[in-house]
Amino acid sequence: MTTSAPNRSIEFRNTTLGATIAVLRDTEPVGLADSLHKMLGGMPDFFNGEATILDFSGITKAPGRVDWAGLLSLLRRYQLQPIGVRNLPAELSAAARQAGLAILDNLELRERPASDTPRTPPPAPAPKAEAPPQPAPAAPSVPMSLPNTLFVERPLRSGQQVYARGGDLVLLAGMSNGAEVIADGSIHCFGPLRGRALAGAQGNSKARIIATNFGPELVSIAGVYRTFEKGIPEAIAGRGAMVRLNDAGNAQTIEIEPQQLD
Repeated sequence: MTTSAPNRSIEFRNTTLGATIAVLRDTEPVGLADSLHKMLGGMPDFFNGEATILDFSGITKAPGRVDWAGLLSLLRRYQLQPIGVRNLPAELSAAARQAGLAILDNLELRERPASDTPRTPPPAPAPKAEAPPQPAPAAPSVPMSLPNTLFVERPLRSGQQVYARGGDLVLLAGMSNGAEVIADGSIHCFGPLRGRALAGAQGNSKARIIATNFGPELVSIAGVYRTFEKGIPEAIAGRGAMVRLNDAGNAQTIEIEPQQLD
């Protein structure tokens, strides 16, 4: 089954404050529950207790009321911890406060601790007339920001779960049915790929899943998933394969291509 998600009712973004922003386009818990299930493949503990700010800027028509109890219960079911709201219509602010949420506008979110304020460098001393010319100091090297890659050398067994936050995941010994792997980047599996594999977990639609022995229960790229209740297609079952997201046109679909990996 292939699921398309051209218009999600909820979207997640990271912030420099260490909190996740959940941009809501719907406030009804029922509709959000369906979107979250499609995005996360029904995985209930995906976010691992992350602090979350609810952003209502995506709401096109202000609701008369918000079912705060139902909304917060749904988000906590996915291990999100709502701490505040922003861009919330003023008439709904009192109810949000009663639900235990802080009102955070854009200005407050841009604030940084005083220690982060750039310091003004002291003025350079005037050169002495007798001093010989000095070579210009070498520019300080800027450390490169490299994506994290998590290597797992032992086979993953049923019930085990691994999350490669912010990077790729490399499985060097495969995984069994009932195991689950998640990566914000791509997933590379040397050996049997069974269980559930979710790449691009934070919305990276360019992420891929590459396996030398393809046989998973579920694959997902950026929240679009495919299951195999009717079996793996013969052309790729037990063989090298690559999974990627085709987002051309109005629909997003999972594509699986056979690969010659040896």
